[in-house]
This record gives sequence, C-alpha cells and structure tokens, in this order.
Amino acid sequence: MERNQLLSDIASELARVREAFDKPTLRLLDRKWAPFVLAVFKSSFSRDRRSVACELLHAQVDAYLADLRSTGVDAPEKTGRALCVQWMNDLWLYREVRDAGDGSEEHYSLTSHALEALLLVDSLARDRALISESRLSTIVDTVRHRATEANPDREERVRRLDQQIDELTSERDRLARGGAIEAASNEQMHEGYANLIDLIQQLPSDFKRVEESVAAMHRQIVNDFRGEERPISEVLDDYLAKTDALMSSTAEGRAFEGAFTLLRNDTLMQGLKDDLETILLHPFALELSLNERRSFMSTVMLLRKGIDDVLTQRKGLTTTLREHIVNHDVVKDRELELVLRGINRELAVWMQTAGPRATVTTELMPGTLEVEHLRERFYDPVAHLGPPALADVSDAAPTAPSLGDLRLQGGPLLEDLRDALVAAFGAGEAASVGSAFNGFGASLRRPVEILGLLQLAAQLNASTSPAELESFKTIRPDGSVRVFDVPRRTLTDDDMAALAAQNLGSQHD
Repeated sequence: MERNQLLSDIASELARVREAFDKPTLRLLDRKWAPFVLAVFKSSFSRDRRSVACELLHAQVDAYLADLRSTGVDAPEKTGRALCVQWMNDLWLYREVRDAGDGSEEHYSLTSHALEALLLVDSLARDRALISESRLSTIVDTVRHRATEANPDREERVRRLDQQIDELTSERDRLARGGAIEAASNEQMHEGYANLIDLIQQLPSDFKRVEESVAAMHRQIVNDFRGEERPISEVLDDYLAKTDALMSSTAEGRAFEGAFTLLRNDTLMQGLKDDLETILLHPFALELSLNERRSFMSTVMLLRKGIDDVLTQRKGLTTTLREHIVNHDVVKDRELELVLRGINRELAVWMQTAGPRATVTTELMPGTLEVEHLRERFYDPVAHLGPPALADVSDAAPTAPSLGDLRLQGGPLLEDLRDALVAAFGAGEAASVGSAFNGFGASLRRPVEILGLLQLAAQLNASTSPAELESFKTIRPDGSVRVFDVPRRTLTDDDMAALAAQNLGSQHD
C-alpha cells in the first residue's frame, strides 16, 4: 500500500515538473543558446527601455552576432530577423504596432516569461544573503498583519490594535523626552536595500503577466463573439457580463485590481517617493552606483508605468469589441448564410448524377459589366445655386489707424533719429547719446528707438564705456514710461558728419 502511494506521489510530482519545464520560462533556460538569448535581452531592454523597434532590434542582434564571431565565440548561425521571429514564436518576445508620430511602427517587448528568466539569472549571478533581519522582519510583519485581518474575533483584534498603539505610544514618549535615536548601520541598510530590490525587480514581470492575461482574454472574447450564432442581444449581454468580470476572472486580474486600488492613492504614492529619498540620504547610499540609485528612485515611475500599460491593454480590448459590435452587420451575415445554404443544396443535387472525379468550372468572382457610362447621381438644381450674399457689416468696422499710428507700432525711425542726433550734438545740447535721446520728442523716445540708436552707433564705431551706464527714459505709444540702463556712448565731429551724410544720400558723396 505504501509502495503504491510512493509511486503515485512520484508520478504526480514528475507530471508537475514536466509541466513546469514545458513553460516558456524554463524552455528558455534549457536551450543551448540560452546564455546568448538572455545576454541579448539584457543588453537591448531595460527598465527605462521596455520596447525596441523591430528593425532596430534585428540590426542590434546582427551586430552582436558579428562581434561574437569576430572574437571566436560560438554563436547561432541565423540572422537577427530570423532569431527574433523564432523568439517571438517561443513566447519570449511580443510584437505590437505602436504610433510613431508620422505613422505606425512595429515594436518588440519582452514577455513575462523572458522577464522571469532574466530575474532568475540576475538573482543567481549576484551575491546576496539568503536570510537577513530585514527579510525576516518583512515576513513577520506581513504574517502579523494578515493574521489580524483573518481573525474574526473582535476582542482579539482590539487586543492586537491596543498592543500596537501601546508600543508606538511608548516609543513616541521616549523620543519626546529626548531619548537617543539609534541610527541604522550601513550593514542593516544594505540588507534592507537588497530585500527591497528583490521585491521591486519582480514588478515588471508581474505587470507583464497581467497584460498578457488581458490580451489572451481579448483574443478569446473576440473569437467567441465572431463565432456566435445567437441573436445579437444575447451576445451583447454576454459581452457586458464578461466586461464587468474582466479583471476578476483570472488570478492576475484579481491581484492587479487589489494593487490598483492601493496604488491610485496619490498620498500613498507621494509618501513612498519621500521614503525612497530618505533611504538614499543614509550614508550607505554612497556605496551604491549611480545606476543603482537612479533605478531605486524610479520605483514610483515603474509602478505608474506598469498600471498605465495594463489599463491601455484593457482599453484596447473594450475599444475593439465596441467597434466590432457597431460594425457587425446581421443582415449581410444572414444573406451570406442563405447563399451558402443554396450552394449546398445545388451541390447535393449535382452529386446525385456526378461521378467521383467529376469537376465543374466556376467563376470565383463575377465578370465585369460592359457599360460605357454609369450615372452615379442625378442633376440637383440646389447643388448649383450660388452662395448667399455676404452681410454688410461695414458700419461695425473700427476706425482705420492712421499712417502715423502704424509707424509708432513698427521698428525704429532711423532717418529721424539721425536728424535728431545731428541737431542735438550740433547745438551742443547733448553730452552723450543718452542725454540726446532724453531730449527728443515723444515720437522718438519709444523703447524700440534705443535699438536704432545702438545700430547707428555700431555703424559709426562710436566710443563706448562699458563700465559706465546712462538712463534712457522711454515713452511707449500708450503713454507709459520705462527706464533702461545702456552703456554710455559719445559722438565725435566725424561721427556727426557721417550721420549727416547718410541722411543726405548718394548725391552728396
């Protein structure tokens, strides 16, 4: 009896192990080229780079193969495109079409099976403690929390809460009285950090598994919908029922719904971000590399990106089914069904007299009609009427601006500025360009005229004093006053002559 039981146990365990080895994750690790495939995935994809354009990944794999062969390392003999297609068929890569601004583009992304294999290899490749205080504390705290929630005894739950309150109150009072704060050592922080990294690195594969579950449900519902022979109303009711239970019908969906309820709490996510920053402020973080710190701080972004990807997949399912329902033509389906039934009836009649190798010539498509002209629409007099007359709204038009008003809104008045400068310096009323400007009329003291003066001074190579500034009091067209500080410039007699010659024109050269 015991021997039969042992045989039954080993047979069942063997079946479970074989089933596990048939999954894409272990099939990836069990292949000859598994190290090469995982190295390509590790080099081409990352947490920040979840998808790669198909043509780009093909070129990258070809480059990896050429580098390995040039150094004498054994590598697959296929091309990058052929290998990517093979990996996609093995359920290690997933290909999807994404919008690329000027059109759609195909991208590759890793499946949950490939992510699990990478996670397993990473865990085996790095040195880590098998057991630590942080890991045991996490287990104990989780067990205590779940035990409290699972216990229906009201008094026991109250007792546990009172105990936690007493412990926290005692610690708070000790700190309030000036008690010493025991800072965690670098070794303790490293243990806790390693424990957190193990948990965080499992998130991408978890989110990807939910995406694949929704995608599989998407394909199943669409196939069921297209194969339905029931009335459209029953199909719609069934579709709505499946939509309501979309995320609760699978283990991955139920887990995601629970996590989503927790992660859409903005206060909680902000607190998580602050806690991550606090951990990296500890001295132990100086021993971490820049990539490790950046990866640790992007945990919140990783959570939000995973949620967005799952919600996008679920939205695509709803959109596809809605379009299928809207475009589903029951009348055409019934007409096609009647035609096929008529063909079957005629085929049965023909088979009564036809031999076993008899054939009949049929046209797959009807012939083209010889029609010289086929009128598509008839003459409609309404289509040839002129447009209605425009309403006369000239009375409501605003007053047209004058030429002077338009000039005030434009650029600097260079000719007027030259004349004004020549007059100001010729009369000896100006010691500098700024003092001359402040004596101009309001029409020549706009802010833009400063640029005109600077342009004129630059053409003349007028001397300037960068360390000395002078104020230009400008007047805008609306009457408001603005003061600008500009390097002080002076004009010589030669400069004045050059300015006067520019305004006189070429006839005085």
